[in-house]
Amino acid sequence: MQIHDTIAGLRAARGKAGRVALVPTMGNLHEGHIALMTQARAHADQVIATIFVNRLQFRPGEDFEKYPRTFEADCERLVAAGVDHLFAPTEAEMYPQPQTYQVEPPPEQANILDGEFRPGHFRGVATVVMKLFQIARPDVALFGKKDYQQLMVIRNMVSEFNLPIEIVGGETVRAADGLALSSRNGYLSAAERAEAPRLYRVLTKVVEAVRAGDRGRAVLEQAAMAELQASGWAPDYVALRKKLDLQLPSAHDSGLVVLAAARLGSTRLIDNLEV
Repeated sequence: MQIHDTIAGLRAARGKAGRVALVPTMGNLHEGHIALMTQARAHADQVIATIFVNRLQFRPGEDFEKYPRTFEADCERLVAAGVDHLFAPTEAEMYPQPQTYQVEPPPEQANILDGEFRPGHFRGVATVVMKLFQIARPDVALFGKKDYQQLMVIRNMVSEFNLPIEIVGGETVRAADGLALSSRNGYLSAAERAEAPRLYRVLTKVVEAVRAGDRGRAVLEQAAMAELQASGWAPDYVALRKKLDLQLPSAHDSGLVVLAAARLGSTRLIDNLEV
């Protein structure tokens, strides 16, 4: 695996790479990331992974400074997964001057759900992904479905800007007890880790109810929130939405997803299940 810390270096390598798949990450890799790397191989001749903790998508007071940085271990995992190139720039390389030009997703997509609780987050995501697309010029890019709203924003950005990039969503990888794998799971205490799978179980109940014909969205959401609160969680939302744009569904809409974000102790977890 070749490691590049400059844009010029990656672009030089990209010019000889044939069909390219890009898998952007912020590092601290787990099996969910590695599954995306493996999936990427089926789409391209060369796989480029990125590791960059993007300050633009963190709000003041969030975990930018303490976000786990495990570069050597990450490189070992990427080599084992057969990744061809790693782009791991510094902040100065990615943002040599203040990033005053930014990609602003539409409010109806970016300011709901996670965007309501993390203002500006999806602006930061869209901006860094657009830069990575311009730097790596991939033919296909892969993103995990666990960050469902992020995937939706990126899909729509690519579509509206007519970027010649295929966006592939990778299925959420879970632990045996159902907990979605996430870099932030490492913040959980032992007791919190034992409680954490409840989020998946709550979402599963909503999905089962909808599949059984219950379309009482508000009641289902409120019951799920109440169960989390009763078990010591501080939920931000549990929401049944349309997959396409995460807007409120009508009584007859199909293609739904239920999404949730909740704090367990000091750790904020997100998850979703397609109906």
